[in-house]
This record gives sequence, C-alpha cells and structure tokens, in this order.
Amino acid sequence: MSRRSLAILSSISGIAGPILLGLSFVINYQPPPNDATAAQLSAFGREHLTSILWGAWLQAVSPVLIVLFALAIVHLAGATTRLAGWMTLFGAGVLMTVSLLEVTFYIGALEPPSQLGPDSLGLIQAVQHLYFIVASPALFLPLGVVILGSTVLPRVFGYLALVLGVGFAALGAGFLQFLALPALVTDAAFVSAFWWWAAAVALIVRTLTGRQEEFVAGAA
Repeated sequence: MSRRSLAILSSISGIAGPILLGLSFVINYQPPPNDATAAQLSAFGREHLTSILWGAWLQAVSPVLIVLFALAIVHLAGATTRLAGWMTLFGAGVLMTVSLLEVTFYIGALEPPSQLGPDSLGLIQAVQHLYFIVASPALFLPLGVVILGSTVLPRVFGYLALVLGVGFAALGAGFLQFLALPALVTDAAFVSAFWWWAAAVALIVRTLTGRQEEFVAGAA
C-alpha cells in the first residue's frame, strides 16, 4: 500500500472511530443508581437490552479504528523503530485493554439476577479510572512526541496531544479517591475524541491537497 493510500484510509478510520464512540454513548441509557438491586438491574437490562448491546459493540469497535489511525501516524512518521513509536504501540494496547474490559462489564451487568450485575457496575467505575490514570496518557504522550518529531501533522497536534496526556493523567491522580468518577470528569474524555477527529481531518486534507510528499520527505 502506498503512503498516500495509507494516509487516506487511516484518516477515514480516524474520522469514523470518534463518531462511532460518540454514538455508543448516545444510544445507551443512563444506568441505574449504584444501590440498585440485582433484580432492578436485570429488569433494566431486559428493557434496554438491544441498545446496551449495540452500544457495547460500538464502544468495542471504535477504539480499534482510533488505534489504527494512531499507529498509521507512527508508520508515516518513520517512528516504528524509535522509542516514542514503541511506546505509542504500548499505549494503544493499554487503551484497547481498558476499553474491552469496560465493555465486558457492560455485558456482564446484563446477566440474570445475581450478584454479578451490581459487581459489574462497580467494576465499570473502577475501569473508568484506568482510562485517566494510564490508558489515555500512555497513548497521547508518546504520540505527541512522534508528531513533533515529524511533519505528518501540523505541530499544534503534537503539543495538544501532550497537553491531553498530562491533563488526563492529572485528572486520574486528582480524582483517585472518588470510587465513582464525577460526570464532569468522565465527560472530559470526549475532548480526546475531538482531537482524533480533527487530526484525521487534517491528515486527509494534507494528503489530498498534495502535501503528502512534504511529510514523507520529513519522515525519511
């Protein structure tokens, strides 16, 4: 595959990923309160089964598309043999693990009346901490370094990636003592979706307007 094709296809992936992730939260209903009984959770699951499962599917698939875009940036930047490139790969693996764990507990909460339902809600809240503590910083920080060391994307995206990585890490540490993260904190994760979408649009525009050679030369 040519670099031009890779840039275009990965940009489409980077645009689609955040959109699907946003849809996953739109179609999912607000879960019952933490003190809901297993029977209440079971009734909620039966009532909203289809939307919850499709939301879980979207939340599992969308990070794959985002990770594909992130790794394409590393490849286009010629950073596959550099430490920042390897750490981006590590961060992508951590992000996927955290995302799939959360999806697993979503589905687990739908199990018939048992203690598994309430336990799954607590595990979902625990996993959400991991996104801020390690998953997002582990991906954004090295990716920011990769972007700043190349001409694949405008440098502003590299600086913004570093700001996001530090910001999410600060939220993870600052709200560590909250067993359930406040909605204001969890909603902050949507900022990263805008970054992915904007970066993907920027890459596809640079490619289609003939600036592909510029960043390929910069990566050489």
